[in-house]
Amino acid sequence: MLSKAKIKLIQSLEQKKKRKEEHLFVAEGPKVVGDLLPYFACRLLVATESWLASHPHTEAAEVVSVTPDELRKASFLKTPQEVLALFELPTRELPAGIAERELCLALDDVQDPGNLGTIIRIADWFGIKHIICSTGTVDAFSPKTVQASMGAVARVSIHYTDLPHYLSTLRTSSPATPIYGTFLEGENIYKKTLTTHGIIVMGNEGKGIGALTEQSVTDKLFIPNYPEGCVTSESLNVAIATAITCAEFRRRM
Repeated sequence: MLSKAKIKLIQSLEQKKKRKEEHLFVAEGPKVVGDLLPYFACRLLVATESWLASHPHTEAAEVVSVTPDELRKASFLKTPQEVLALFELPTRELPAGIAERELCLALDDVQDPGNLGTIIRIADWFGIKHIICSTGTVDAFSPKTVQASMGAVARVSIHYTDLPHYLSTLRTSSPATPIYGTFLEGENIYKKTLTTHGIIVMGNEGKGIGALTEQSVTDKLFIPNYPEGCVTSESLNVAIATAITCAEFRRRM
């Protein structure tokens, strides 16, 4: 049976402040929980009898068997999916000079949890291991973001920092690290020479890349519509634009 105190704890983790205080985040469903279990310490596992019976060797500090109705009281999902888990928040350091060796993503004030989760999943698909986020970007461990990442948050390291300052240090380093960004006035991405390392910056859903961050962009890219010159949608969703951009970088490899 799931106590009222545990339900209260689970529900409180919708707030970033409580996640930081408890050093915990929530994941739900067989796919997401199953993907995260090998990577993060599980403080509490709440699951139906049938799920527990089919996963007898699951490791968690505490396991609680519940009915579907009990799970529904704790769940953030409209349709709860057999299992919910509280994992310990990871502590990950951004490796020095990583953008000089690998391709990384940077996000400038991305606000939508679903977009961030999808971008994390895209990074995972294209083998990008690090995402550097501005302090104004939504929390990667909110319940909605974790669910949207479909387990990819286990394999992609998310870092929060003063993004304009971080990028400015890369631009002035020797040799300078290439910093790419998508802009309407940029060069056609399909004709532009691209590198196998550096930073790809993606901007806010409504405002794009901020002025301070833009100052450090060394290469402006544009994703052309087809056919060029015809009237189309005003812009692409940031997650879709990220997928197209990452795919083109990887295609060149």
